[in-house]
Order: sequence, then structure tokens, then C-alpha cells
Amino acid sequence: MLTIQIKKKLAHFTVDVDLHINKEIAILFGPSGSGKTTILNCVAGLAQPDYGSIVSNGVDFFHSAGKPLPVQNRNVGYLFQDYALFPHMTVWKNIAYGMKNTELTEQIIDVLNIRHLLNKYPREISGGEKQRVALTRALATEPSLLLLDEPFSALDYETRLQCHEELLRLHELWGIPILMVTHDLQEARKLGERIFYIKEGKIEKVVQAQVG
Repeated sequence: MLTIQIKKKLAHFTVDVDLHINKEIAILFGPSGSGKTTILNCVAGLAQPDYGSIVSNGVDFFHSAGKPLPVQNRNVGYLFQDYALFPHMTVWKNIAYGMKNTELTEQIIDVLNIRHLLNKYPREISGGEKQRVALTRALATEPSLLLLDEPFSALDYETRLQCHEELLRLHELWGIPILMVTHDLQEARKLGERIFYIKEGKIEKVVQAQVG
């Protein structure tokens, strides 16, 4: 369970949300610049709310009355929009960075079908392959929570569909909360169990989606 009850002032509005996420894929949907990524960054510890609390599985990530939990202690997997792979490392070394369990990582490698990429460098692989590598790296740390910031936005249509299926299959296997940002409504409806519509930092409505 992830609980996010925060306020954070931005340049043109204040992010003010109250979210309760179970072991589901929950979607933050809305236009660019509506505060979605700010919410993810606050959960990850890359930004700090002005007020409120963030609690994951009973662990206080942030409380305005105390000291925030350091980023490295939050056990959060974060897949950035640009994948943020280390260019000077092979795919395997990228994945192994922070890896906790080799056997589990090998299983993820097979599920995402990237074994043939392990000795290549990021510059030698496609956008869809980079996405799979970055997702494998995020899961190799055995996170209790996964954050996805528009992870499929740069991919072509067919690759996006394939990655959607892989994410659903991984979630079925993994069973952890996934909080994902997108401004693609079709993608939100396909992947999300609930869709939180965000506008200028506030939740306009919540829709129960039909996965698939």
C-alpha cells in the first residue's frame, strides 16, 4: 500500500493530492505540466513536498513533521522517460548495478527477452530494447514499489503494444504497486486498474479502468 497525501507549490499552481495505491497499476493521467512527474519525484525522494506525508508499506518516506527517508533507503524502482542507462556500461553491467538476486534477474531477462543484448552497449540497441533494459534494471533491485514516467512515449506503435503486454505480465508475476504517468488515454485504459485524472496539481476524478 502506498499513501500519498502531499502539497507542493510549483510556479503556476500547487500540487495537492491524496492518493491510496494498492498492489495495482495506477495511472496518473493528464496534460504535460500538470504535476504528474512532480508526484513521482516526491515519492522517489528526488523532490520534497512542502507539507504532508508519503507512506509505503508502513514505512514513512516523508512526513512534514520529521526528516525525509533518504532516496537510497526507499527501495523504489524508477523508470525515467529517457531510460537513464549508463552509456559506458554494457547492458548486463547496467542491469547488475544495484542487483540483489541474480536468479530473479535472470528470470526477468528471459521474460523481457533481452538475453541477446547483454553484451551490447546502449548506443547499439533500439529504443524499445533500451526500455526493456531499463525496466529490467529497475526490477533487479527488488523494489517494493515501481514508478514509471511515460516509459513508452518514445516508442513506435507496435513496440508500445508489446511493452504493454510485458508490463502486465510482469505485474502479474511481481504483484507490487506500480504508479505510472502517461498522457495517452488509450494506454491508461489498457494498463491501469485505476486512472487518476490530474489537472494543475489536483485530482479531478478517479476512474476504474477495464484492464486489457
